[in-house]
Amino acid sequence: QRAETSVKIWAVEKNPNAVHALRHRKRREEDWDCVDIIAEDMRAWKAPRKADALVSELLGSFGDNELSPECLDGAQHLLAEDGVCIPQSYVSSVAPVSASAAWSDARGQTGLGHGGGGMAGGDSGQLETAYVVCLHRAFYPSSGPKDCFSFRHPKMPVEESNDRVAELAFEADVDALVHGFAAYFDCTLYGDVRMSIHPETASEGMFSWFPMFFPLQVPVFLRKGDTLRSHWWRRHDARRVWYEWALSEPAASSVQNPGGRSWAIGLL
Repeated sequence: QRAETSVKIWAVEKNPNAVHALRHRKRREEDWDCVDIIAEDMRAWKAPRKADALVSELLGSFGDNELSPECLDGAQHLLAEDGVCIPQSYVSSVAPVSASAAWSDARGQTGLGHGGGGMAGGDSGQLETAYVVCLHRAFYPSSGPKDCFSFRHPKMPVEESNDRVAELAFEADVDALVHGFAAYFDCTLYGDVRMSIHPETASEGMFSWFPMFFPLQVPVFLRKGDTLRSHWWRRHDARRVWYEWALSEPAASSVQNPGGRSWAIGLL
């Protein structure tokens, strides 16, 4: 209406509950006359014409942890050659954190172990899972987060892998016991319009979008000036996407969550 231009919008959604809510809104709101509700997976739906813009809300607290790259790659066939994606890009970042309460809570979780069955709290599998959490009682012993993984849309070529690997080193500013890593995202929606939970670029009013916490199996004590060298992987197979992480300094640790044995995000 503000642009005084007619538009056609396809709201493509495969979640039945969300489809019901969208149809209800279309019936009640006159402004939704231009919206068609498509109850299909956007990766499989065949549109009657190419779209000028592809707008999505698939970001998680670590940017890509809700499979935005895979979903948008799968929907890229809907976009015209000169079309734009919103968001256009996003970057995840991590920072060492001293957070004994969050680490203890993670260790005490009850869920799925390495074998996929039920287990009692305290199993090491719970420390191979990242958690979305408000880190109230936390201390950050290094200067700030460092960028980890980045993605851009539309992606050319679309067949390019979304697997990633990163090595990030942090210097301790003070003595501290590190329990894991706090994780954030910074996103460019379009042009100079951004959305972020990164502590240095956080968007106003984003207080309810919490960071993620990647715990270490064994907390690491650092002296001032020590280097904490971390290694990060984003990997996939035909059914799942998962993260792995490990340390090589000040001492080598085992790789956490290898092969997505404790925590993975389903592609189907």
